[in-house]
Amino acid sequence: MSSERSGSRASVTDVVLDASALVHGAIVVDGLRLFGRLRLHAPSLIWSETASAIRQLEVRADINGAEADAALRAAQSVDIDVGSSQQVIAGAVDLARELGWAKTYDAEYLALARSLAIPLLTADARFAVVASRYVAVLQPAHL
Repeated sequence: MSSERSGSRASVTDVVLDASALVHGAIVVDGLRLFGRLRLHAPSLIWSETASAIRQLEVRADINGAEADAALRAAQSVDIDVGSSQQVIAGAVDLARELGWAKTYDAEYLALARSLAIPLLTADARFAVVASRYVAVLQPAHL
């Protein structure tokens, strides 16, 4: 799902979007407007992580089935320049080792942000703290 956004390039900020920020935007009323002036990038795992997080909210009864379906549709409507996770996996594994993480999911977003030299947008406060050691970090409240 790649496309060029209209408008002047100077008015657009490139960021790597993680699944927590996408889920936040898809669930919060008018949350997707937060992404309006951003050129979004993500590794391909964003789609499975987003669907999984939304499903988890449904199973925990934080949202109902109709809300989960609407959130997933909203998330899928977001224009994201998605790159193959395969392109960042080596960097993600290195970061996960360095940080002592058993899993590389968050490390993929961080590795992509590092490789593109752009900020990371996350709604995960703990991840934001760790990621800020490597890249600039934005949270939805900053937008």
